[in-house]
Amino acid sequence: MLRTAAALCTALLLALGLPATARAGTLYMGGYPNVLLLFDEAAGQVTRRIPLATGLPTGLHESADRKRIYVSTITTGGIETYDVATGRVVDSFSLNTPTTKYRFYSGVTDAAGRYFYTVAERIDKDVDRYRIGKPQYTVVDLKLHKVVRAVDMAAEDDTPGAPYRAAYAISPDARFLYVFRDKVIVVATADLKAVDRIELAKSDLGGFENVMFGGGVEALRSPTQFVSLFNAADPYVHNKVFGVARFDLTSRRFTFAPIGPASAMLAGLEVTPDGRHGYTVATTGTLGNKRCEFWHFDLTTDKLVETAEFPCRTRFQLGMSGDGTKLYIYGASFDIEVYDTKTLKLEKTWDIGNDATMAGMVVSQ
Repeated sequence: MLRTAAALCTALLLALGLPATARAGTLYMGGYPNVLLLFDEAAGQVTRRIPLATGLPTGLHESADRKRIYVSTITTGGIETYDVATGRVVDSFSLNTPTTKYRFYSGVTDAAGRYFYTVAERIDKDVDRYRIGKPQYTVVDLKLHKVVRAVDMAAEDDTPGAPYRAAYAISPDARFLYVFRDKVIVVATADLKAVDRIELAKSDLGGFENVMFGGGVEALRSPTQFVSLFNAADPYVHNKVFGVARFDLTSRRFTFAPIGPASAMLAGLEVTPDGRHGYTVATTGTLGNKRCEFWHFDLTTDKLVETAEFPCRTRFQLGMSGDGTKLYIYGASFDIEVYDTKTLKLEKTWDIGNDATMAGMVVSQ
């Protein structure tokens, strides 16, 4: 089953012109209570702590051209724009007012960087109570610094918790917003109405059922495709597998490339710059019975090369160095554990001197 995944990863990386090797870069992470952390991979230390005027960062989104990083903050419903070239926050604003608050965790910008699309919850303060609205497809004008359009999500799509665990993508012509979860919801950006729903749980493509997209795989990004992890089960014995899925943002067609048996939880897929190796973390059990393993895939020989158990954390995220030689375990802690991708052994621990949020990590060269 790895053969299709290998061809997918390698071909797409070559098509995107990604280099076979990369130099050490800068890691961007969110930190408590209100900072953007810049961590130098070569020096192994935090080089800057940039205060965020709008509060606690909960989401990092890199622009399509990788020139800007958009930081979502939850304290005041804010969005801050960091310019990579100048090393400055070039824009910062809050959507909250004394009587109205917005809560959202992530989103996506259009190619021009003018509009930010997300699913948000609006909370209005009345004289005697707070009114919590339904989840809304929301468009924020990054130039005017305000919500310019918001439409309630249809009742059939408003399943508990699902709107906030979604991943987002925008079509190349900016006409459609795609919301990826247990189904793909296609939303017209003109009126924010759902124009199509692709029920992945009922998909008969390749004999799978209960298909669910995860977050986008940054190393395999493409302006015309959304590339993501997925979990699926066959309709006969319900054997669960995970793999890589491609969704064409123009034709709305998707393909699945199964990789291997699914675990209870997967921490994402990290792919080396040359597209030859892939890594994830499989987690089973809970609390005292919790077990975490690195899974290393050779995407050229179609094999699961090795697994290696490592000490679990209650909460964590998986990242990779810019050159693909190190794996990072980080988030909800004051450090980054560095593992060698060849041996899967702990190499060192970096003290970041700051409690990191679960906003994710952006690696910039």
